[in-house]
Amino acid sequence: MSGSRVVALGHHQPERVLTNADLEKMVDTNDEWILQRTGISTRRIASETESVADMASEAGAKALAASGLAPADIGQVIVATCSAIDRSPSIAAQVAARLSIPAPVCFDLNNACAGFCTALATADHTLRAGAAQHALVIGAEKMSDLVDWTDRSSCILLGDGAGAAVISASDTPGIAPVTWGSDPSRGNAVRLVDQWQPRFAQEGQAVFRWATSELPAIAAQACERAGIATTDLAGVVTHQANLRIIEALTRKLKLRDDVVIGRDVVVSGNTSAASVPLALSKMVERGELPSGQPVLLFAFGGGLSWAGQVITTP
Repeated sequence: MSGSRVVALGHHQPERVLTNADLEKMVDTNDEWILQRTGISTRRIASETESVADMASEAGAKALAASGLAPADIGQVIVATCSAIDRSPSIAAQVAARLSIPAPVCFDLNNACAGFCTALATADHTLRAGAAQHALVIGAEKMSDLVDWTDRSSCILLGDGAGAAVISASDTPGIAPVTWGSDPSRGNAVRLVDQWQPRFAQEGQAVFRWATSELPAIAAQACERAGIATTDLAGVVTHQANLRIIEALTRKLKLRDDVVIGRDVVVSGNTSAASVPLALSKMVERGELPSGQPVLLFAFGGGLSWAGQVITTP
């Protein structure tokens, strides 16, 4: 096979909705302040008993069912996450057990917010090499476990959820070569403080400047690697970090007016590695991105890392 393509998607979010009005009762903030700076109105928060593995399994099960494949067809399971506390068995192995996938290679991948696009490229490389025919790739996060609920600058941002994709080897590639990298010298700009009870922290202004000034050119490179121009895109799904970042970044890509842009951050908050597949799955489910359309996926964050590729919608 000369490549691979996404054949099915799925997603899952917890039931609890945390609104800006709820946050007003918890910290010194208000709806206007949050909307002006982040564009976020609500976020989903998992219960104490709902784990990363639970959410990953729900999203993975939906994607697998939509693919029409049997569990035994899946040769690789990758879960992108930076919030899971389980070391072994990995979240991927737990998902495989729950979905009765009998003998896949399983591993978790931590590239923070860029995790899903990194995992998707890794699975694509596996299939291109012939080491598997089908893979299940999941981004899943329980960021609420990492929130300092007394810090009004960060607790307004984060949410929980999972998104998944099944990809299959194909003579007609639907996942273009990845553009990826990092700037480790600025890695502390977005971090999980190294403690037994880690907490999310970031240098907000530095991240905003980096994302809006340096990343548009890198995102455009992903289109170049796919052999298309940004004007050929039908959709763009970036990491759902902040609505202001999404709008500034996509504006610099000089897209057509009819391009569909993922703005799931408004209702889901920042779900780190889950944000790209979660937004993409919802957009396809709503019919906003019909089958066979070129869509740029581009994620960025802790590290400072980035990864992106153009895919064809299932």
